[in-house]
Amino acid sequence: MKITIRKLTSIEDMHLVLQLENIVWMESTPIHQTFTAAKNGGILVGAFTTNEDESEGKLVGFCYGFAGFKEGQAYLCSHMMGIHPDYRSSGIGRRLKEEQRQIAKDIGYDLIIWTFDPLESRNSYLNTSKLFGISDTYIVNCYGEMNDGLNNGLPTDRLQIEWWIRSERVEEQWRPSLSFENPFSVSLSSKGNPMLMGSKDELPFGNSGIEVPIPTDFQNIKKSEPELAYEWRMKIREIYQAIFTEGYTLTGVRKADGPVQFAQFIPRKLIPLKRIERGANQ
Repeated sequence: MKITIRKLTSIEDMHLVLQLENIVWMESTPIHQTFTAAKNGGILVGAFTTNEDESEGKLVGFCYGFAGFKEGQAYLCSHMMGIHPDYRSSGIGRRLKEEQRQIAKDIGYDLIIWTFDPLESRNSYLNTSKLFGISDTYIVNCYGEMNDGLNNGLPTDRLQIEWWIRSERVEEQWRPSLSFENPFSVSLSSKGNPMLMGSKDELPFGNSGIEVPIPTDFQNIKKSEPELAYEWRMKIREIYQAIFTEGYTLTGVRKADGPVQFAQFIPRKLIPLKRIERGANQ
């Protein structure tokens, strides 16, 4: 399967985004909004299949961001990414983000931000271990009550990712060399879902990093045991907030076979976020 990634700029492109949004989210952003953003510092990129004659096929993924500004810092707010259900788990999300990053650098951005659910381990892994973003901002019930298939029934807690696209962390794909301590254990419910054992009081702040288990498949927990999903939400909220208060930052996810993955945190002061200046030909 050949996928082509390109910038989306035309009204026709915006119509394609709207159609895909309705498939992925069952709702859509008005075309006048996406089109205006694209003309004023925003960035939309799309993933297209390729026909047998090498012509562009259908839109199967998109990433939409608009210009933001806060406390003297201009940035790109990457508001939404959607992949057609038939094309997920094929690396399209990472390719969209990398294209977004390159266009953002060309425009002059240093920073891209977006939010994601801290209990979605696949997103955590992509955003930190693959794209080298970081997060130390926990937003409680960010979007209020949402009735779509992914968020129904739970507070919409989110982490805010900072993607410093010109930093050593991103440009050189810097990873911490610390050892990590995990003070938590995991047991299984009667339905085979993971249950987190322990509390924030057991967090080992010191010279090492910290690992926290998060579900491998949070969506399955939401469907099969809603009460357990809510318990995960409340426990992770409390633990992450305590970690961030101590100056630690999420920098990666250690993948593992089994019902949980492991979110990894280190002190923010150790992360190289200074802008790397490149020559004109680099």
